[in-house]
Amino acid sequence: MNEQKRVYCLYRVSTKGQVEKDDIPMQKQYCREFAEGQGWTVIKEFSEKGVSGFKVSAADRDAIQEIRQAAAEDKFDILLVYMFDRLGRRDDETPFVVEWFVRNGIEVWSAVEGQQRIDNHVDKLMNYIRYWQASGESIKTSIRTKTRLSQIVQEGRFRGGTVPYGYRLEKQGRFNKKNHEVNEILVDENEAAVVRTIFEKYVNEGYGAQRLSRWLYDNGHLNRKGTNFANTTIIKMLKNIMYVGILRSGGTQSEIFPELQIVPMDLFQRAQELMEARTMRHSNVPFNSKGKALLSGMVYCAHCGSKLVLTTSNGKRPYSGGKRELRLRYSCHNKIRHPQDCDGQTGYSAEKLDGIVDKVVMRLFERMMTAPRSKLIQQKREKELALAHAATENLQKLYDAKFRELESYKSEIIKAINGTSGFGADILGEMIEETRAKLAELHDELEQAKAKAAELGCSAVSIQAEYDKIMSWAELYAESSMEAKKMILRQLINRVNVGKGFEVELELNISVKQFFDFLHPEGDTAAPIRVA
Repeated sequence: MNEQKRVYCLYRVSTKGQVEKDDIPMQKQYCREFAEGQGWTVIKEFSEKGVSGFKVSAADRDAIQEIRQAAAEDKFDILLVYMFDRLGRRDDETPFVVEWFVRNGIEVWSAVEGQQRIDNHVDKLMNYIRYWQASGESIKTSIRTKTRLSQIVQEGRFRGGTVPYGYRLEKQGRFNKKNHEVNEILVDENEAAVVRTIFEKYVNEGYGAQRLSRWLYDNGHLNRKGTNFANTTIIKMLKNIMYVGILRSGGTQSEIFPELQIVPMDLFQRAQELMEARTMRHSNVPFNSKGKALLSGMVYCAHCGSKLVLTTSNGKRPYSGGKRELRLRYSCHNKIRHPQDCDGQTGYSAEKLDGIVDKVVMRLFERMMTAPRSKLIQQKREKELALAHAATENLQKLYDAKFRELESYKSEIIKAINGTSGFGADILGEMIEETRAKLAELHDELEQAKAKAAELGCSAVSIQAEYDKIMSWAELYAESSMEAKKMILRQLINRVNVGKGFEVELELNISVKQFFDFLHPEGDTAAPIRVA
């Protein structure tokens, strides 16, 4: 009988399904019986539920780190697992984790496979080969799963999980290989109407997530649990590409399935643009469109450059029967606090200034309606395509260089096992981990750049969308609500400078300036528009 030894046990399952199938109790029972048969004493057990040994680094696994700390403090003698792949499945990391324990006086045992030694180079090589095989199996399993899920979404079928609001599951007479009738995903028209309202109010009326949440609740639109839609839920809905009829699994997207489309593509894309713009520090898109003043947050003093703030006052108007009415003014606080620094007016009537700008904008839109569509689209398409190709080539060079760097580190693994590498095992593992993370980041950026270049190369969709967006402003502005006008003006105008006697200067946003540059290349259309 072996001498009494202190044992730490580690149990791990990768998926929720394994947890539900009681895989950990099976590992626990087997390890306990094995330890008892060896005459060892199990003094502590660790369970990792839903932790991938391939995707999750040992540095990010709390159980591994706690066990390493205990080993350094000589709290146990043996680390026991059901099978060695419970320690991990990463060929560039797990062999070194095992070696670390052994070098620190800890025996590493598997209840199924026996003891892992590193007494000589053959032991080290076998240790590496074991985890190389486990890593390969994980990669193949991951590829098979991703491939099948990709096929499912490309066929227009739901891949599983929580059904998004706006859809429902219903059996339609289709059976799987096990002869079980499966659900198909369909549009729920009642919920779909709410989804459309969310997108329309967000894009056309400037509603933010919090304001949308209150509006939906006040108008009797509740979620499936019978409570109000949370802000975070609304943001997730606005980002969900499934609402345009596209199913997604990882990096794979299906074509548009019209029977699953709830909102049109142009409305969805505009929502994404607005969301991105609102997260930028110096955004031209308002966070909300509340209030009675058309130009709130956009008006500046033409004399001192200070932003004018909206103020209110109660005053009598002629022919109002002596009643006091609320008046809105754009006020220059710099003039009020430091009159010597500003020779402009203290304030300007919001009603008058809003009216002046409103008329100017309508005249601008009349000019926009004369734009020659085909020539404009072709010119901008060629420029964007050249920029997209340049970005792709640069990212490809960075990716190739980082890939070569990773391969050079991997080639050092066998040398590290044999003790002939200039790198230590721990340092080499960290270098591989950092390089792999950067490579994954570059891969994502490169794929996005390639996708953008391919889209521009095949069609002028993005340019057409920009053209159509500007033209839609021109067509809708005159009949729009105050909230919708604010949204349009924030995208059309960068700032409004106002001086004495209501001399107004409009500075257009860059895309609108380019629009006018194309319409009238001989004139200085990029300069501010002045109204006396």
